[in-house]
Amino acid sequence: MKWDIGGAPALFLAVLVAVAVFGAAVWLWPRLAGRGVRPVLGRAGLQLAITLTTGAALLLAVNSSYGFYGSWHDLLSLRREDPVTSGADASGRDALLVRGTRSWRHAGSDDPAVIGRIEAVTVRGARGGLSGQGYVYLPPQYAHASAGRRAEFPVVLALSGFPSTPAVLIDRLRYPQLALDAVRAGRMRPAVLVLMTPTVAPPRDTQCVDVPGGPQAHTFFARDLRAAVSSYYGLTRDARGWGVMGHSVGGYCALKLALRTPDAYRAAAALSAPYAAARDADTGDLFGGDADRALRDDLLWRLRNLPQPPVSLLVASSRTDEHQYPATLEFIDAVRPPARASSIILASGGHTYETWAREVPPALEWLVGRLSPH
Repeated sequence: MKWDIGGAPALFLAVLVAVAVFGAAVWLWPRLAGRGVRPVLGRAGLQLAITLTTGAALLLAVNSSYGFYGSWHDLLSLRREDPVTSGADASGRDALLVRGTRSWRHAGSDDPAVIGRIEAVTVRGARGGLSGQGYVYLPPQYAHASAGRRAEFPVVLALSGFPSTPAVLIDRLRYPQLALDAVRAGRMRPAVLVLMTPTVAPPRDTQCVDVPGGPQAHTFFARDLRAAVSSYYGLTRDARGWGVMGHSVGGYCALKLALRTPDAYRAAAALSAPYAAARDADTGDLFGGDADRALRDDLLWRLRNLPQPPVSLLVASSRTDEHQYPATLEFIDAVRPPARASSIILASGGHTYETWAREVPPALEWLVGRLSPH
């Protein structure tokens, strides 16, 4: 039974405790109605207990709906990998550790030969000095492919938002399930999916920025992760075979990775993405006070003021309940050749998993359709 913060049993237990505490308060309140120190302290204690237990149940319910944290370790930022030593293999072969496999079931089968295999991995960066945990989905065709054929598989890096965990990409947005269905329906070629969160220096939200004197998050995703995954699984290193997509902050990272490092990712899809890095308590100063660095990570400014690379970009938004919608229209209008822009604009939606679940299938198929490994 899953008692982690993201599990239904934990939420059920929290609700049960909250109801029990409320019932106890109703039962005991008449006995604490008198004056004096003890009755006053008793009433205060009951009110505090009701507030804490009800608040905990509400927070777990919100987390269960939005998938911010998958475990208590994620919440407390205790699950961190040891920093990479200077002797790490920059080729990537020794930079990826498979921690195990994730059991899953789809379309009536749990056989990896039929539905594919999901491996839990840790990627350690030789260049950026960071590490990140996630999943790699290997389609069933991968297991039977020769070494040469494996190098022809498109590779998609899918990023969650912040705060979040890679598990939401499987449990809520169903990337492997959707990829399998699209392949079976003939709408998409088999592709390897790398499922991660952009938070590689928890608890800080680095927004995929190489922070001066701090975490080199852009380098991790543009260089280290690609080298590690391609080397370990025998996949292409050609940028034309690599795409990146994500929602919210993950979408901002996807667009920025393609625009700033087209030699790493040749196509990107962003769902409900902001178009510039935030500055708040979670991010801190990501640019060391350097206004020029901040401008170059403002994607609208970048499109309007710098040469555009030969990349394919897709942005998704909705006309109502989405505050990024006006900026999305500006982004589309600012794209010029050799860059190309496509869009998914819903009539209604918002910054929610329900909206992203509608956008992921066409965005994923669009992205894989623009990847041509050579």
